[in-house]
Amino acid sequence: MEHPKHTQHGPGEKKDSGDGGSVLNGHFDGLVKRPAGAGTVRAAAPQPPGAESGSHRAAASSVMESWREERTRSLEDNEMSLPSIAAAYTTILRGLGEDPQRQGLLKTPWRAATAMQFFTKGYQEKIIDVLNDAIFDEDHDEMVIVKDIDMFSMCEHHLVPIFGRVHIGYLPNKRVLGLSKLARIVEIYSRRLQVQERLTKQIAVAITEALQPTGVGVVIEATHMCMVMRGVQKMNSKTVTSTMLGVFREDPKTRDEFLRLIRS
Repeated sequence: MEHPKHTQHGPGEKKDSGDGGSVLNGHFDGLVKRPAGAGTVRAAAPQPPGAESGSHRAAASSVMESWREERTRSLEDNEMSLPSIAAAYTTILRGLGEDPQRQGLLKTPWRAATAMQFFTKGYQEKIIDVLNDAIFDEDHDEMVIVKDIDMFSMCEHHLVPIFGRVHIGYLPNKRVLGLSKLARIVEIYSRRLQVQERLTKQIAVAITEALQPTGVGVVIEATHMCMVMRGVQKMNSKTVTSTMLGVFREDPKTRDEFLRLIRS
């Protein structure tokens, strides 16, 4: 990755994820992806200063529902695209000076194509399919934390691995989420081509959209092989990103409690 690495968001910071207001859950270039036949919805154009109160809330509301319609690849797509992906790997092998016909490489293009589809299987899944039967009414208003969730992803700039740990906390607002579903949310968004900053925010926004909690905090600590195997080749470097929403951003005591607990 080619941008500065330590990008923790402070409590009063107004800065977004760096991808623009329309980039919440993997949507970019001002477009919200929809299933075939549902049409394309464009995010609202930027408003001049002082003119964004009502329109900004309306645009935010429409984006809040975009997570329900985000699947961009099906199992049928996998079957149809596998031969072309394998052929592309064959071309890469030739370009590297290798012989794709030698014994050790005969099946490599197909193995690599299948592996790449698995590494990016998050494009086949929708958050709503995972969470629909796992949101429970519960009169609980104390912090819920699941930490040290293993995460594997792919750097979208170099197509090499990112791996590390995710820590998630939220303050319920009369509803709680099955604990394993927090790990499933991480899996869905990490198994895509990613940058860590966007991944952190996507996880936090998905939990916020699903539960409407009082607040959400997400911290990711990860190693980027694009910094370890190439480029600066810093073996022990780690990237730490955080997204704080609601009371986690507004109340320093709540935020400090969360950060203290995930480090204990």
